[in-house]
Amino acid sequence: MTSTTPQTQESSFSIFCVFLKLGCIAFGGPIAHLAYFRQAFVIDRQWISENSFAELTSLCQFLPGPASSQLGMALGYLRGGLPGSIAAWLGFTLPSALLLLTAAFGLANFEQMLPLGVIQGLKLAALAIVVQAFWGMATQLCPDSTRLGIMVISAVLLTILPSSFSQITVIALAGLMGAFFIKPTQTTLTSSTTLGLQKVRQSTLCIILFFCILVLTFITELTAYSASEKSSLLAVFNAFYQIGSLVFGGGHVVLPLLENSIAGEALLTQDRFLAGYGLAQAVPGPLFTVATFMGAFLTPNESPQTLPALIATCAIFLPGYLLIIGLLPLWKKIREYLIAQAALAGANAAVVGLLLAALYNPIWTNSIHQPWDFGFALAAWWAVYSFKCAPWIVVLLAATLYPVLMMVVG
Repeated sequence: MTSTTPQTQESSFSIFCVFLKLGCIAFGGPIAHLAYFRQAFVIDRQWISENSFAELTSLCQFLPGPASSQLGMALGYLRGGLPGSIAAWLGFTLPSALLLLTAAFGLANFEQMLPLGVIQGLKLAALAIVVQAFWGMATQLCPDSTRLGIMVISAVLLTILPSSFSQITVIALAGLMGAFFIKPTQTTLTSSTTLGLQKVRQSTLCIILFFCILVLTFITELTAYSASEKSSLLAVFNAFYQIGSLVFGGGHVVLPLLENSIAGEALLTQDRFLAGYGLAQAVPGPLFTVATFMGAFLTPNESPQTLPALIATCAIFLPGYLLIIGLLPLWKKIREYLIAQAALAGANAAVVGLLLAALYNPIWTNSIHQPWDFGFALAAWWAVYSFKCAPWIVVLLAATLYPVLMMVVG
């Protein structure tokens, strides 16, 4: 069985090229990304053993942040150190970020020229995809009455009190409830997995940086009094860093956090917000690059800007990067504690409730206006659920077919 620590190191450029190819073809969301990574790095290149790949996947699911991107960062780190981890992230992220930045400029400049119904079609596609994400997450993360109860209570509270503070509080309380009331099954660790890289100082520095930056974002946010300060580039960094620090459960959970933090700000109207989320489903690579699209509109100017888009993209991925590099050597030890597993199970159930609350508001309330909207969204969900259509296909079909429906119904 191959060791986690490779015998030969790869150059940063070669790591970048491998992940750039994956970033161009990896459609289908985080679960599909794992399959692409397994084929590329376990089977084709044999960079890592099957057991070690499973351990890394578990670690990335445990941490907040974009799980598939964090797995790519970890693989790049194991193969090429810190430069390799950055090269892996850049290669996997660049294609979708460029596509969504282009989409932001196109939407701003040609929005009035789009056929009637394109934006509405994108919003309904987003509704169908989030319904499917909720269904899949609820099935996996709420398998018993305790976690189902946590999910329902969380959804109710977050529907009544839809704020970023409420989301943080509910997830924290759910983790506490999980630690007391959920009884996880002891997992068996594979003896061949050796994730410790003996880089304690580097790991400690990354973890300290993660918390220091997070605290500083809240401090600078609280001390920003003027409107110009609240719409500055620092404010963009603060918002997206906080979101990246709090996202458990995959890319779809970004939606409610983004909605409470930035929707309606500057040029980012609700319609553009949901259209951008829909467009993010149609491009390869990580869903977190929706930050590129939305960051472009967070500007006091009258048109999208590249710099806030770049800052938003880096900020939303930075917490996940610091955590995966910081905790990679400690993961094997952390997994031995059942109370940590139980707390995570409770937090994950709350995340499902968070997604359910977002499914109602803003997605349902901003998407379903006519009876045929509901029928169209139901058909889109049916395509995803029954025919296993890739989300990007559903998005493209919805943007194409809804204008036709509008012409038919008059």
